[in-house]
Amino acid sequence: MTDDALIRYETRNGAAYLTIDSPHNRNAISQRLLADLRAGLERAAADDAARAVVLTHTGTTFCAGADLKEAASGAGSGASGPNGSGAGSGASGPNGSGAKSRTLAMIGAMRGIIECPKPVIAQIDGHVRAGGFGLIGACDFVFAGPAASFAVTEARIGVAPAMVSLVLLPHLPSRVASTLLLTGRRFDAAEAAGHGLITAAVADPAAAVAEQLAELRLCSPQGLRETKQILWHDVLRSFDERADSLGEQSARLFGSAESIEGITAFLQKRAPSWAEPLPAE
Repeated sequence: MTDDALIRYETRNGAAYLTIDSPHNRNAISQRLLADLRAGLERAAADDAARAVVLTHTGTTFCAGADLKEAASGAGSGASGPNGSGAGSGASGPNGSGAKSRTLAMIGAMRGIIECPKPVIAQIDGHVRAGGFGLIGACDFVFAGPAASFAVTEARIGVAPAMVSLVLLPHLPSRVASTLLLTGRRFDAAEAAGHGLITAAVADPAAAVAEQLAELRLCSPQGLRETKQILWHDVLRSFDERADSLGEQSARLFGSAESIEGITAFLQKRAPSWAEPLPAE
């Protein structure tokens, strides 16, 4: 990985630490970030000094979702704009070829986390929005601190959590999924833990991760690898069965008039046209 990579790599405490470091867009999901993440996962898989992988972040945001400036531009590759930030699923844009490449990149990143032969632990003490759930949903453990907050916000900009649903819905009861995905409301780490979206809400995520790593070091690499295959078998089967159709849905939605209005409103920091106040009684 290069010095300007958006994912920093470090091996310590018997684990490979992958740190999302894209401050210009609040760690939003861009093509470049996804490519760097895949490279980091491949490096970690081959790193004999690492028994597990820790996915963490710089700043106050773990992941802001899709880089909406990249999606709005229809860019198919490369870095995002200087002030881009995210709220979508990170898989598509209004441009056909760009939408397809972003879809494939997001699928590849989620599968890369799931198929990593070593347990992947998310260490979070910041905001997780929209497509960020595609990253934490694919992890084996998620520990979130008091500064963490969560929101599945795709519906608020006129799209849907299409790709991330593959790893988000298996963790949620259906009524909880309806409440969170149809409203886009924000919730804290304690509520996320109560719903099963994260492993635990903790006062010190780094300390919780260290304790988890100590337990994992008691397990053999083969045992961990084979157990992960059992745990994620059904989710990977759903990737094979549904990823293509969900990717097409995501591309269609991101190219729609409503999503263009929603993304434009988000970038302009205004309410979209459909967000009308309730009538006076």
